[in-house]
Amino acid sequence: MIDIRRLRTVNKLARAGASTVAEHLEQLTGVETEMQITRINVIEVDDLGTALGETKQVGVNIPLVERPYGSVLVLFEDASARRLANTMLGGMASDGGTTTGGYSEMERSAIREVGNIMTSGFIDGWANVLGRTIDISTPQLVRASGHDIVDHCIDPGEHEIAMVFDSTLKAPDADVEATIYSFPDIEEFVAMINDI
Repeated sequence: MIDIRRLRTVNKLARAGASTVAEHLEQLTGVETEMQITRINVIEVDDLGTALGETKQVGVNIPLVERPYGSVLVLFEDASARRLANTMLGGMASDGGTTTGGYSEMERSAIREVGNIMTSGFIDGWANVLGRTIDISTPQLVRASGHDIVDHCIDPGEHEIAMVFDSTLKAPDADVEATIYSFPDIEEFVAMINDI
């Protein structure tokens, strides 16, 4: 549906989003941060739950309240989420993970905040390329199997495809792997890309 000549625009969106995420995280933490998008893919939403499987992961899901609508899900493997929380908390001892899912409230708050920063930065990068604003809603933290996270965050039949951005956050103390899933309203997204 996207004009083949516009595919480099999708790459430009990804690069701009990654750069803005790194800037926002660096401003928040004071730690030099780089974000690299290592791969961009498209997968049918119906196949996503199977692809993610039953391994427990940590996701931050944020709806978009303006075009291209839909939502963005930032997904971390458990080990990456723990490294991320530890880095954000500056190695401070948590309360031992006494809350549901084995994460302390401080850790959950740190992960939620980074997911929020990653999403807002990523979408701000898109907005800059598209020459518009794209507002987001309140982030929701979910820890479950990849399959259950998809079921929880995506209404059946609402979205046909997910745009998948494999990324690595690089910081002096820890590298964190994350995958960003964008579930745009496909007609709105295609129209926005083809209008550039």
